[in-house]
Amino acid sequence: MWPVEVAFLTILGLSSFGSCSPHERYPIRTLSPRGIVYDGNIADSYDFVIVGGGQAGLVLAARLSEDSNHTVLVLEAGDTGDAIRNDIDVPAFAYYKSKMGSSYDYGFQTVPQANLGGRAISWPRGKILGGSSAVNGMYATRPSQIEVDAWSTLVASDDSDAAKAWGWTSFLSAMKKSEHFTPPGSDVRNLADIHYQPSNHGTGGPLHISYPGYTFSQYRDWLVTLNNVGVPDSEDAAGGSTEGAYATTSFINPTNWTRSYSKSAYIDPLPPRDNLAILANATVTRIIFDSSNSNNLTATGVEFASNRDATKRTVKVSKEVILAGGAVGSPHVLLVSGVGPKDTLEAAGVPVLHELNGVGQHMADHLSSGVTYAANFDNAGAIWAKGGDVANSPAFLSFVNSAIAYVNLTTLLGDDGAKALQDEVRQGSPSSLAGSDSDVLAGDKAIYSAVSGTIFGSHIGSAEMLLSLNTPGNVAIQAGLQHPFSVGRLSINTSNAFDSPIIDPNYLSHASDRTILREALKLARKLGQTEPLASSLGDEITPGPSVNTDAEWDAWLSTHVGTEFHPSSTCAMLPRNLGGVVNAKLQVYGTANVRVADSSIFPLSFAAHLGVPTYGVAEQAADIIRGFYNGVASPVSPPSSTSASDSSSSQTPSTTNQNNAASTHAINSWLNWTLLSATFLTSVLVL
Repeated sequence: MWPVEVAFLTILGLSSFGSCSPHERYPIRTLSPRGIVYDGNIADSYDFVIVGGGQAGLVLAARLSEDSNHTVLVLEAGDTGDAIRNDIDVPAFAYYKSKMGSSYDYGFQTVPQANLGGRAISWPRGKILGGSSAVNGMYATRPSQIEVDAWSTLVASDDSDAAKAWGWTSFLSAMKKSEHFTPPGSDVRNLADIHYQPSNHGTGGPLHISYPGYTFSQYRDWLVTLNNVGVPDSEDAAGGSTEGAYATTSFINPTNWTRSYSKSAYIDPLPPRDNLAILANATVTRIIFDSSNSNNLTATGVEFASNRDATKRTVKVSKEVILAGGAVGSPHVLLVSGVGPKDTLEAAGVPVLHELNGVGQHMADHLSSGVTYAANFDNAGAIWAKGGDVANSPAFLSFVNSAIAYVNLTTLLGDDGAKALQDEVRQGSPSSLAGSDSDVLAGDKAIYSAVSGTIFGSHIGSAEMLLSLNTPGNVAIQAGLQHPFSVGRLSINTSNAFDSPIIDPNYLSHASDRTILREALKLARKLGQTEPLASSLGDEITPGPSVNTDAEWDAWLSTHVGTEFHPSSTCAMLPRNLGGVVNAKLQVYGTANVRVADSSIFPLSFAAHLGVPTYGVAEQAADIIRGFYNGVASPVSPPSSTSASDSSSSQTPSTTNQNNAASTHAINSWLNWTLLSATFLTSVLVL
């Protein structure tokens, strides 16, 4: 199947291929039509070197290489994922064949957390082309308008014009630009009572966002049950108002019921581009700087190696290094390259090239746990365990959890309790780690003020509630803290990039975080005891009837909470005097040509999963960078109507208008195929 797919993908995109000879800027090398280099033979120099071939990195690779006058290299520490493509593509396998704990997971651990019983918490991150977007649970939620505008306000004091790119109007356009939305089928829509507003969604982007092809009536019960405890339905949380209960969209391609992620959406459909190279199994060990001006370091190259014992290689950089390693990878690379807090670098044996105290600081993460019940119905996990035709059908295997709700303080605590906690928080301060720099502390306080004064106590959710149906015989109602006031950091104690960084989220160090999570777990129990959902549930398994008082809940959650997999803010977009790492143009302070474009730049936590906003950051970054080098202004372009379609194909595609249109285009384009030169054809190795 792969050769046929490759041939048609090659046909579909010839009009965007640059006019230059395929060998003018690259040596002859083994190269797939998608730009993935399998023999390690890359050029000596590239205009842009992207560090990290994960979610944001592959978006940037595709967008920047649309300009044929720019050469682009992506360096990804993980593997290509070719060997496990079926496990990636099938959405349900995120739950049933998880890659957590495998070689495709970095397997990070936090330091022992004092407020979690001294436990070190697992922090899985995808180590593969596509990054965490290739292995995650596929929730496609957006932040709210009030949160995004608060972010823009935090950076406006430095550059109000550039900050507009991060306000709601522009950022919504960036998120929509990445999206190709498909409504649910009528059966799924009716069974789960799904609501959406088409105008809130993009329809021409590379990334498929839709709903599973299989669902359960308990999703409709979820909405009614939340209504019965005072939580309204959300007509479409994608429009900027995220509070309420709904069935969320997921990163699913409904034409073939496969996962849609950065590689399948942005890279796999590409025609051959001689200006794009993607090298897997290449861990960046440091950025090489011309340090003659310590206040304006110029990146001249990037050093990398396939493993800790391998010979290091260096590739030169003509224009920029773009860090896209996520909330862990990007600050880690800066630190081992000599950019960061002076005391941290000196203690780790890293020469200090530029002191930038905000690197790795302002760390935030969603903390979560859940209440588990016995299931009185055949949930997804039970169906999978039984096997058979249904369990192996493409529609069923597209099922992922999508029943969700964002609940505010009033729902959790009542009017009086919400006001009391809001007043307490507004009079308090963030729980920063000891020893933080004064600028970093000022930034922590600015973020705290923005959240406590604008977001906290508003209609925006303080807790996320999720209905999980994927464990055989069990149903979990999960609760996640969305706006933590506990502030952590990432640092290093070694100069070796192959050694894991030190991750300290400082969980539950702020009293309000514990209060909100405890009350959210109480709500999870209440939901399980409220009709109509209660009729589908049996006995409570965990925490069980022995946990009732606040003290009992606090003791239990300390030993049963973990990450919701949404770390952010470690290269925060803030003014430098607030411990910022990048400005509103994503440029790293103190460097001439290094940017960061990933989830590490969010200065505050969102009541949302980070997939959609991270795609928005990458789209916005590509526009900013291309605008700079092409000499034009850089507002976000309107959603494209001609973007490539996601080519995931582990299941047989259903017959749709979109497929028919693609086939027609392919047939028509075949006439142009014979016009390609023999030289061009021999430059491509079809896998």
